[in-house]
Amino acid sequence: MSLTASVSSKSIAIVYHSPYGHTAKVASSIAQGALQTGVTVHSMNIENVDWDVLDQADAIIFGCPTYMGSLTSGLKQFMEQSSKRWLARTWQGKLAAGFTNGGGLSGDKLAVLQQINLFAMQHGMLWSGLPMMPTGRSTTDLNRMSSFLGLMTQSDNAPVEVTPPKGDLDTAVWFGEYIGLLLNKFK
Repeated sequence: MSLTASVSSKSIAIVYHSPYGHTAKVASSIAQGALQTGVTVHSMNIENVDWDVLDQADAIIFGCPTYMGSLTSGLKQFMEQSSKRWLARTWQGKLAAGFTNGGGLSGDKLAVLQQINLFAMQHGMLWSGLPMMPTGRSTTDLNRMSSFLGLMTQSDNAPVEVTPPKGDLDTAVWFGEYIGLLLNKFK
């Protein structure tokens, strides 16, 4: 799926693994926020990766669920498939960010963001976190997970039609807008 706006010549690629649809829902909210800044957004599940789009993007946002305190095997495989780009330094200097979704309030989501961060650093990318103060702990509050390294959302082990909750999705929209605005500051 490719969502576009034509005000800016900058582009963001959102690449994610979403076996049950929850992480895709978060990615869609991130894209919605980024589009508000006029950047072009390309959103893709790792099963349909367009490497050329990733290579041409000015920023890449990586995401996956948190499984057993770690990345999914699907995102890890994607990371390993990027090794030729790592060697060629293809993504060096691109803006990078990360997000994760899980059933538990913690579930060790921080470990997943750290793994994504390290992957981006290996590629020589420039990392952006989530510079938003938490506004509370209810499901309607922004950044209720109190995350700063990247975006964390919770699906409460419920169907994708009802979760993640509104506050988490609103935080994802804010995160996408923030990344788009940050990207637009780069010349």
